Amino acid sequence: MKNPYESSQLLGEYLLFHYGSKEDLMPWISGPSNGIDFPLRTVSELIDPTTLGMGTHALDLGCAVGRSTFELASHCSKVKGIDYSASFIDAANALAEKGELPYQFREEGDLFKEAVAVVPSNQRRKVEFEVGDACSLNPALGYFDVVHAANLLCRLPDPNLLFKRLPDLVKPRGQLLLTTPFTWLEEFTPRKNWLGSGDSEEELGRILSPDFELEEKREMPFVIREHRRKFQYSVSLGTRWRRLQS
Repeated sequence: MKNPYESSQLLGEYLLFHYGSKEDLMPWISGPSNGIDFPLRTVSELIDPTTLGMGTHALDLGCAVGRSTFELASHCSKVKGIDYSASFIDAANALAEKGELPYQFREEGDLFKEAVAVVPSNQRRKVEFEVGDACSLNPALGYFDVVHAANLLCRLPDPNLLFKRLPDLVKPRGQLLLTTPFTWLEEFTPRKNWLGSGDSEEELGRILSPDFELEEKREMPFVIREHRRKFQYSVSLGTRWRRLQS
């Protein structure tokens, strides 16, 4: 099966989504600016830093080009980012190594604009990235104080395969940070694997509640720019779950 995330155009869109300036992400004053900086906000608005200290480790599943991974490094001593796209991971590794990465994003048609993604040096030394499949994670991956997965569930062929692994990935009293717009599409997830029969939020709670307790819930809008006159506006459900004691 061809990976739909391997294209230069999509790479540029995601680098813009993760690292772009507010002016480039939403050049229209009347546009929905509350959707800016989503990969940063999925960490900063959901994480509980009061229970984190020295030596804490985090895992970022579906990290794309790494903005949320670097943000997790502001709270944890070591962070691993995993994504299915090799081109996304190559870009994230380049940012970790060099601190900046030039890219292009579409203005319209064949007209592109140049930009540079930049990552602070204090975040870069704490991260590592690798290609991986959230439905088939390495059994030796270990367990973490924080597991973060932003807008991943409804892009997996079988989310239940990830749900089965989560109790083994999150340490007792550790944090699970999830965001999802529940945009179920059969091109990514067969209908039989969609959560619930009409209320995905309710089904998510049913699946996680045996091992996790819901601590935080908020609506989290985000904007993905396709070109300067076309945008995708969505609202994810953002949640923080606390792993119960074994």
